[in-house]
Order: sequence, then C-alpha cells, then structure tokens
Amino acid sequence: METEHYKQMKSTVASKRTSGCHSMSSRDLASVKSKLPVEHLALNPPLKWAGGKRWLVSQVAPIWEQHSHKRYVEPFCGGLGMALGLQPGRALLNDINPHLINFYSQVQHGLEVTIEMANDEQLFYAHRDRFNRIIKQGKTQTQPAAQLFYFLNRTCFNGLCRFNQRGEFNVPFGSYKRINYVSGFHQYQKPFASWKFTREDLEALPLEKDDFIYADPPYDVEFTTYSSGGFSWEDQERTAKLLAAHPGPLVLSNQATPRIVSLYEKLGFTLSYLEAPRRISCTGDRAAAQEVLAVKGV
Repeated sequence: METEHYKQMKSTVASKRTSGCHSMSSRDLASVKSKLPVEHLALNPPLKWAGGKRWLVSQVAPIWEQHSHKRYVEPFCGGLGMALGLQPGRALLNDINPHLINFYSQVQHGLEVTIEMANDEQLFYAHRDRFNRIIKQGKTQTQPAAQLFYFLNRTCFNGLCRFNQRGEFNVPFGSYKRINYVSGFHQYQKPFASWKFTREDLEALPLEKDDFIYADPPYDVEFTTYSSGGFSWEDQERTAKLLAAHPGPLVLSNQATPRIVSLYEKLGFTLSYLEAPRRISCTGDRAAAQEVLAVKGV
C-alpha cells in the first residue's frame, strides 16, 4: 500500500514532468557538454549496462563541480556512465562483480580482443560455454576472461549481466540486427591511468573523510542478480547506513520505491525525484521510471 508521502512524491514528479523540470533537458545536456573537454565528449562507456547513469550526469555534475578537487569514489561503478561523464582526476571505482572489474583492469593494461566476434547465435553459445568453464576453473581474473566478457556483453540480450546460483553467466543470445565490436580500448587508457579499480565490499573500501562518493546500488526491484550473490533488502539497508555515516559529500541514487524513500529520509538525506529512462522491461513498458536522488554533506 502506498503511503501518503509516496503519493505526494509521485505527484511532485508528475508536476515536474509538465513544467519541464524533469531529469535532463536539452539545455541541461548542452550546458554539461560545454564544460567538458572536447576529447571527452565521444568517450562512451565500453560496455552495455542495464541501468547505466549517463542520463543522470547533468544532475550530478553541478554538485561534483564544487568538489572536483577531491577524490571521486563510486562503490557500484557498473558501466562507468557517471565516471566517464564527470571525468574525475582521481577515482576509486569499485564493484562486487569480478568479471566487470577484471575487464576494466585489463583495459587499463592495454586489452586487445583477439577472439572471433560476430553476431552469430552458435558462436555466442560456444563463447558462453567457454566463459563458464573459465569461471569453474577459477581463472576469471585473466585477459581471456575479459575478452569473452566483452563479447558476451555486446552480443547477449539487452546487454544484461546475470548469473545463476552456480555463478554461471546465463543471459541468452540477443536480437540485434547489427553490433559494432571493437578490438582495442586505447582511448580509455588515459582516464583509467589515474583511476583505481577494486572489487571490495563497501565496508572494506579504504575511504578518506573528504572523498566525494556517488553510489548507485542495484535498484530495489526483483532483478538484482548481476552478481552471483544477488542484492537483498538487507543489503540495501546496510549500504544506506554505511554511506550515511560518511563525513564527506555524498550523492546516492536508486529507484524511488516507498521503502527506499522512507529509509533515505530516516538517515537524513535530502531527496529529489527524477524520471529515469526505462531501457529494459519484461512487459515491454518503456515509460519513465521514478528515481530518487539523495544527497548529504554537499
């Protein structure tokens, strides 16, 4: 059942939609782009990533600009949409997905993809089987694993990253008419050179008191199996409480479910509501999803 506050929040989002104050206008986007170096504008995330945050850069950029001399920390870095949009000089980028962090680490050291890549169903399942054998062999932190992960990401259904309880990648073949693969990632080596990639639990991250943290934990929805362990409501609560204790500037985003809104309010965050582009839906619904942006210490 929806609370009175949640109904009011939805009304606020609707009013912003009609008044032109929703997540990113063309004017907002142009303003952000005008402040970025020319060489950064074309640097798109190297992977497809469900729930990517490129659309949210215009909302976070004005906050980041006030703290851009600090280290940027992202505990759930995902597809790097935010980091590549903000282009911090120093960054600690973390994710619990070992295959994702291995890919970024290999790119950092000059990854070249030499395996066969084609939008072909038979080849896809052959490479998926090989990738899962590598997982079983415990060789996930290797260049061959990174090459296969890139191919599977670009070729699978909607760029999803999903694993079963045995830790096996189980996303099916996609339905793209055409896929643009790349074999080298040299353009990412310059920004990556001053970025550190880690795979740690949030509680184990070596945070500094004045770090600027942007956190985008897995949405509070049923689909949260982007790593073999999933992400439960208990994980949501623990994450929010740990982040709320950070003394430095903090920006947090999530789907605006009633319990997320209640949790963030209780922890002292200042909330605003946005319309997120819904890119993946099992029902075919592509309507805007309601998202909450929570800030503290900014």
